[in-house]
Amino acid sequence: MPRPELYPVKKIVGFDQAMIDDVEKWRAKQRPIPNVSEAIRQLVGRALSSAKAGGRRSAAASNNASLMAGRAIDRFADTSAPDNEQASRKRRLLQGPKEFRKMRAKSRKPQGS
Repeated sequence: MPRPELYPVKKIVGFDQAMIDDVEKWRAKQRPIPNVSEAIRQLVGRALSSAKAGGRRSAAASNNASLMAGRAIDRFADTSAPDNEQASRKRRLLQGPKEFRKMRAKSRKPQGS
């Protein structure tokens, strides 16, 4: 009895030469060096697994980004303004424009809503 085929679904996919060159460069850095088909499968698998995350950051990463942004804003703050005005300006900068806040809120909604 013949061995079952490992990858029974075949697709013809077009690549430009630059993409093929990039795949070849990536492939050459791997140990053991995969064949071209396996290299493409691995790269597609990596892309799909990162896409499943939805590009969302963890709470810790978001908090860290917010702290870094706050520090950057503090370096350029108008120190002649009263403290409450400085805090208000910083809060507005960190929250961003209303239009963007609405877009972020929509992207957080579960799919199908």
